[in-house]
Amino acid sequence: MPIRRDIPSHSLLSPGDYDDDAESLRSPSEQDSDSEDDEFLRRSRTTLELAEHDRTVLNDEEETEKLLTRGGPTHGLRRIFSPSSPSVKIGKRDRRRRRREERRDARRGQHEKMTESGELMFEMEEGYREDDESSLLSRSSSDLDRQLKEYDRDERPQRISWLKLALVFAAIFVLFLIFLLGAYKASTTFRTTKASQALLSNGTALFAPTTILISLDGFRADFLNRGLTPTLNKFIAEGVSPQYMLPSFPSVTFPNHFTLVTGLYPESHGIVGNTFWDPELQEEFYYTHPSVSMQPQWWNAEPLWMAAENRGIKTAIHMWPGSEAHIGGVEPTVLDKYNGSEVLSRKVNRILEFLDLPGLEDESEIVSERPQFIAAYVPNVDADGHKYGPNSTEIRGTISEVDAMLGSLFAGLQDRNLTDIVNIVIVSDHGMASTATERLVQLEDLVDLSLVDRIDGWPLRGLRPKRPEDLETLQKQLESVAVNYSHAIDIYTRETMPERYHFTNNDRIAPLWVIPKTGWAVVERPDFDAHSALEKGKVYHPKGIHGYDHEHSLMRAIFIARGPAFPHQPNSRVEVFQNINVYNIICDTLGLDPRPNNGTLRLPLKPVGLHSDEDTPALETPSDPPTSSTATSGSPSTTATSVSPTAPPATGPEAPPEVASGDAADSEDDKPSSWWGTLWDTFEDVKDWASDLIETVKDNFP
Repeated sequence: MPIRRDIPSHSLLSPGDYDDDAESLRSPSEQDSDSEDDEFLRRSRTTLELAEHDRTVLNDEEETEKLLTRGGPTHGLRRIFSPSSPSVKIGKRDRRRRRREERRDARRGQHEKMTESGELMFEMEEGYREDDESSLLSRSSSDLDRQLKEYDRDERPQRISWLKLALVFAAIFVLFLIFLLGAYKASTTFRTTKASQALLSNGTALFAPTTILISLDGFRADFLNRGLTPTLNKFIAEGVSPQYMLPSFPSVTFPNHFTLVTGLYPESHGIVGNTFWDPELQEEFYYTHPSVSMQPQWWNAEPLWMAAENRGIKTAIHMWPGSEAHIGGVEPTVLDKYNGSEVLSRKVNRILEFLDLPGLEDESEIVSERPQFIAAYVPNVDADGHKYGPNSTEIRGTISEVDAMLGSLFAGLQDRNLTDIVNIVIVSDHGMASTATERLVQLEDLVDLSLVDRIDGWPLRGLRPKRPEDLETLQKQLESVAVNYSHAIDIYTRETMPERYHFTNNDRIAPLWVIPKTGWAVVERPDFDAHSALEKGKVYHPKGIHGYDHEHSLMRAIFIARGPAFPHQPNSRVEVFQNINVYNIICDTLGLDPRPNNGTLRLPLKPVGLHSDEDTPALETPSDPPTSSTATSGSPSTTATSVSPTAPPATGPEAPPEVASGDAADSEDDKPSSWWGTLWDTFEDVKDWASDLIETVKDNFP
């Protein structure tokens, strides 16, 4: 027998250690005859040792068999151990050999599954013949390398497939988390990352990004040139602004104020005028009837305060047109209803009250009561512009009062050390043009009103026919007289409306329109008889009108901004833009993601220079279309002599104001100068009152 090394008996290669029944399965005779084998099996051994041992045992058995089957005196032994003999000993040896082979195969399988430190693993080939056992000894290292490569090829695809499967499940899990986060944002008042900007301290309190938006209704851009606005002019020198801002068409209050807080053209947000008919609702929107106009079904867009509140930003809205409409079921945190008689000082106090509310005194998650978005509406300039005209002495006083109000507000911000903490944006919605009795067109002279069901808009006139077939008739009637009134009106269908108006794609827009030139007005006889007024010298009211072509110089609005969100050089000038861009700018100051809109500008704005640069073009001071002593609204032949509304503007910051009423007996040269305008306006009012009184007496005492 070969010499064996002492190997620990508790090796896993010993069947007795991992199979308690290994010995009991053998007969006593087998245990006796194979005692040396068992001793060898109990010890740990290498593959080469196993192969050498098996080869030696087989050789010994073959020598024994030769001795038993050899002739001569031992012939009887050969017969006894012959396979054909029913001898039990021969069968036991065969069974023992088979069991040895089975154990050897089992040992090989067990050994292939084990890994010892520093050794390579390989798979032994199954099904070899007994006479091939010796080939194990001759296996070279190259054979081991080849088998190792085969093992790697067999095993690696399985590991890669599991890795791919794990990556797929990980990707699905990540997508699921993203979906949950999106659902959370959509269903809760989630504040965007932009809104979580660093808090600013005024020394006593911390302020989240805060913006005040103030609308000066009817404040025409060239009002800044009249020497009446020291506060606003200083504000321009400290901030950033264009020379003027364009309103949207039509240039009236409600459509433009909703454009300012949605970034949408009127045709897109649906408030297409101060008055209009909705064919689907079968109702009329009339801005002075809040019980109807302040119903949410009219307002089909998300205003800025709704966007802010939905994202956890508190808002305070002071009299802004449309804020009382319960849009989307979302109310501002603070809502002040419209009050036309409110004094300007009260507006200042109210805005400062909002800023004095408790806020974030530290960076903990304390709920702040202080609004971050404050919008305030100032109607005074518009109201007096309608009543007295944009060139009257009264409007000059009103402009000064509004400027002083802003001065008080800025002083209050300075006292609270908020000048560089809070963003201030001042805008207007449109300009204003003077009216005159000589610049009137009688609608009955243009079309047969018996065919008209409804008239939308003012001063524009949108015609809705009673029957669909009447539309063509009305259109032909207008076209037949259009050449005689080309100086005073434009005629469009909804489809032929100028593209720059963006006033086509909404059923609330009437199918046929009579649009007056700037400074002209279209009237109906029950409201005002233009022929009679000219004969009697009656003055047309209102003395100021807007709603015309939004690009006309008399309709220009303002935009001025200052604050931490506007890190521009003081007195910066940007290119002229339209008011659809204000919404995006305000959203950026608050860190809000704006809803889809028609605007394109985003912060920071891109200045093109300073207002004080020598090459900055001077802001023109436009003039209203002058009246003519020969102009009459009743006869197209005489009105053709009227001057175009695009007459050259007056020069200088203080052009002499016109007579707001436009007296038919006076030419342009007979207009009063500004130093005694107050007396002249008083005389005009007395004359109007006297004329009305005489008419009343005649009507009641024929």
